[in-house]
Amino acid sequence: MQITILGKSPSWQDSDGACSGYLVETANTKLLVDCGSGVFGKLRERIDYGEIDAVVISHFHGDHCLDLMPFAYALTYSPRWSSANPAPRPRLIVPAGGGDLLCQIASLLGPGETIVNAFAVSEYEPQQVVGVGDFELHFCLVPHYIPTFAISVTAAGEKGRFTFGADCAPNQQLIDFAMGSDLLLIEATLREPGGDEPRGHLTATEAGQHGRAAKVGRLVVTHVSEDLDQALSVAEAAEAFGGEVTLASEGLVLDC
Repeated sequence: MQITILGKSPSWQDSDGACSGYLVETANTKLLVDCGSGVFGKLRERIDYGEIDAVVISHFHGDHCLDLMPFAYALTYSPRWSSANPAPRPRLIVPAGGGDLLCQIASLLGPGETIVNAFAVSEYEPQQVVGVGDFELHFCLVPHYIPTFAISVTAAGEKGRFTFGADCAPNQQLIDFAMGSDLLLIEATLREPGGDEPRGHLTATEAGQHGRAAKVGRLVVTHVSEDLDQALSVAEAAEAFGGEVTLASEGLVLDC
């Protein structure tokens, strides 16, 4: 299983960057985890978007889902598609209630049915297991400002387990869910915890603590703006983790 970082920025994109988007591949299956602002263009730099088997969305903040709109436009209006060569309908796997939300989002930007007509939409519940080609997806509700799910991915015939922590405040749920993962991709958005409650994000130190408590094999921190001292974030995460930590960067390819 191979994971390519397409976008890793928080809610504002880095220069020439993209928000949350991660391409997960085996020889037979291509899965896009999140599709935030700028991700569709980065995806096209990597592969033909028509090869995507499914997109799974962790939550409905714009930096994790807004590029579903240009993706849907491409599947709907590109001149490459015709009656003789119809566009594929990738699966779009979203949290419960997401179908209605997709129509609301699309209606603000264009025809309200654009996304749901371009994709084969299905909704998931916590504790549900979803199969996508070679992949098996598991979900865990984590604390954020809106319903948000960490996502764990395993591939048939492969031993590796990849866990994406999504966006979250410090929590035991993610630790339990990610326990023993070969690779944990975890946000480290904040420089300091701040005084606002409820919390919605982690500091680099907290990201490292979560990885250590979950006994993961490899820790990659993401959602770290270039406006921060990224080297300091990595150092703080590594100290708390007790081992090497990798900073997510666009184009980075990780094996799991």
